[in-house]
Amino acid sequence: MSEHQQTCVHFPRITHIAMHVEDIDATIDFYSSYCGMVITHSRESGEQRIVWMAEPGRERDLIIVMMNGGRNLNLPDDDYRHIGFAVASKQAVDAISERARANGQLVWEPRQEPYPVGYYCGLKDPNGNYVEFSYGQPLGPGAAEE
Repeated sequence: MSEHQQTCVHFPRITHIAMHVEDIDATIDFYSSYCGMVITHSRESGEQRIVWMAEPGRERDLIIVMMNGGRNLNLPDDDYRHIGFAVASKQAVDAISERARANGQLVWEPRQEPYPVGYYCGLKDPNGNYVEFSYGQPLGPGAAEE
């Protein structure tokens, strides 16, 4: 085991993000259709419905947990808290933004920023969370060597 791997054993690892949403079906549809995520677990406990979603192949890596019974968020357009997804090209960012604009979900028009930000746009999911789609960031395709 490398020194880095040994050091990481002692630190927590992010496994999920949980969202308490008002319309769980609309939120599931958003993350399925825009992000390609799939349901990996679903259960009900009385009135509570809990759904886990992940990117195919990353089911044991990082998931989004959705629970019904929450309230929608009302974030201002200049609030940059978000969940970020990398896409394969600038054209993919543009295609997502065009679709979101037509559906009234586009919050941040596509824009190019200096490294490490890259080219991105932002959408609003049905619960009011912002979701970024980017190309050229260090964690995804098209990253510049800086």
